[in-house]
Amino acid sequence: MKRILMIGTGGTIASAATPDGLDPQISSADILHYVPSISKLCEIDTLEVCNIDSTNMSPDIWTLLTETIQEHYDQYDGFVITHGTDTMAYTAAALSYMIQNSPKPIVITGSQKPINMEISDSKTNLYDSFLYASSDKASGVQIVFNGKVILGTRARKTHSKSYNAFSSINYPYIAVIQDSHLIQFIEQPKAEQPNFYPVINSKVGLFKLTPGAEAEVLDFMLSKKDAIIIESYGVGGIPSLPEYGFYDVIKKWTKLGKVIVMTTQVPNEGSDIEVYKVGHRLKNKVSVLEAYDMTTEAVVCKLMWTLGRESSPENIKDLFYATIANDILY
Repeated sequence: MKRILMIGTGGTIASAATPDGLDPQISSADILHYVPSISKLCEIDTLEVCNIDSTNMSPDIWTLLTETIQEHYDQYDGFVITHGTDTMAYTAAALSYMIQNSPKPIVITGSQKPINMEISDSKTNLYDSFLYASSDKASGVQIVFNGKVILGTRARKTHSKSYNAFSSINYPYIAVIQDSHLIQFIEQPKAEQPNFYPVINSKVGLFKLTPGAEAEVLDFMLSKKDAIIIESYGVGGIPSLPEYGFYDVIKKWTKLGKVIVMTTQVPNEGSDIEVYKVGHRLKNKVSVLEAYDMTTEAVVCKLMWTLGRESSPENIKDLFYATIANDILY
């Protein structure tokens, strides 16, 4: 029987009702008591790195999670992290870069309703996560939620309330779980040993383009951050009329060594900024990177990881475009 370490971070699954709303209060050990059938799947130990609403998730906690898994890696066959849904996709992406090529599964799960509610998705999600973590076919960082196994670099929360909270963006589901049966679609190749990268640079910002957005705001953000992701429309581009001033701001800061990545607000199919004139000049005359089919969550976390390792523009570009955990298939 495999040994799995359950790592608690809080979230809805660990929440209880208070006069001010739901708040994480239930320990990992107590969560397990609600699903005793899990003990038939594997041996389980528990610990908490924090007990927070996932709105409070931070890069510092990602580092703590990475260090915790690294410290206990040789003692266990897999890991299940309980987490709030709101930033779960960011954490899944972050751990995909900070713990690469793991031959052991690192499963992230949670719920839309607390585990102490009579009607909740938490018990099924938790059971499915341990079922998957106990499988010989499982490896790497995945989200297990509502019967779906989603690659850590491809997850996005697409429903705010329903149990079908997460989708896999521009990539198939790794597996599905139905009535306690695991149906594996894609088996990830297993390395012999993982690579741990606990050091990241969190000075990455996101600028969402909207009609009427001001270049001065982007200019200010670039003065504060080492990298900015511009979330544009459609296949990508920036307002091109001279009075908007976006091109001049981007040109100025890229010459000063700041990293700018163009992505799209559209969830599916990715960017292709050379299609239209509003994007073509960016790709061919300015040192702007492109996200292609990556999720915004993955781009944010990959930039943090990349900037934590490299400082020269060429090395940053090479590392950003390297395919890691099937995050980019351009």
